[in-house]
Amino acid sequence: MSEQSTPASTSTTTTEENPTPTLAEAVRKFKTDELIDFLRKEEDLELDDDDLEIFRKQKVIGRDFLNSTKQDFRDYGLKGGPAKRLADFAKEVKEKKLRAYSSYKTRKDFEGVMRKFGIDGKNIKKIPSFSPETEKIEDNDKELQYCINHLKYIMSDLGSAADSNEALRCEYISTILHASLHIARRITKKRISLEPEFEIIGDEATGRVDFAIKKVLDTLDEELICITEGKQSDLAKGYMQNIMQLESSYHTNTRKRKASEAFDDKFDYLYGIVSTATDWHFIMYTPEKIYRTKATYNVPLAEDILEDDAELCRNLKKVLEVIVGLLKDRVNVDDSPAIKRARTEQYIKKRK
Repeated sequence: MSEQSTPASTSTTTTEENPTPTLAEAVRKFKTDELIDFLRKEEDLELDDDDLEIFRKQKVIGRDFLNSTKQDFRDYGLKGGPAKRLADFAKEVKEKKLRAYSSYKTRKDFEGVMRKFGIDGKNIKKIPSFSPETEKIEDNDKELQYCINHLKYIMSDLGSAADSNEALRCEYISTILHASLHIARRITKKRISLEPEFEIIGDEATGRVDFAIKKVLDTLDEELICITEGKQSDLAKGYMQNIMQLESSYHTNTRKRKASEAFDDKFDYLYGIVSTATDWHFIMYTPEKIYRTKATYNVPLAEDILEDDAELCRNLKKVLEVIVGLLKDRVNVDDSPAIKRARTEQYIKKRK
């Protein structure tokens, strides 16, 4: 599908189509600080800091919240109004269904996702651009050479990525992502992990993403920094599904922050990758706006690379330089929202 294309009104079913959970399944797992942050975002509840502090003092967690009645909320110390609103909201949460990421596939869905970020358009060209920092990789880099050889092994055994099935596409994508992570870890000395088929439950949507890249903070804590969605050809559908995955990842990161690490300004950013294995597109997500790279990145994965891999080396290196640059940026940036905001503005101003 070209950049101008929009998703068709119908689409084939993907393997992600499982019974959709309710929002309650996510809320039930919330710790106290995650629950407070979740409730604070519900402006129509009109809860003030004193109300939310009661949840902390009473050590109320997600499971408690869902099972609480108006009287329970009163017993915690809340006034009648907030207690009634919270009891009603708990019931709504238990009934609210989340959408599967794979269900975002129609023209109407695409336009709706774009409007969330103030974009009035029917194709991805309407998404404003950003210019990412890239990381220079030498031709003789050992991870680059290993990646080239491994891609050729896959090609020799399984064939071209063109018109391949999802499993083969993911095999190629995984190889390139693993090489990127090894280089990024070597450069940054930071712990970065790659997890396939990772489940992310957001406030609106849920499901398993093809690949989640995480910054490991300690043995019990990690932060989502990049989400990859593999698609055969439907680029617009890949974009909107990846954007919804990034939005859910943003909410997941926000909920997991400890109270001592929380900021009044909730600004943050993550990176997204939409790839067919041969074509690679990069997204920068912020809660206020989304951006995409204008440049075209293509990795030739046809059988002629078995005879001459010069073009594969050149183009693969460009893709690795972008991915490594994104990961290096995201694991090194300071946690301050002001600094993160300034960093994204720098990339937006660099766009051509």
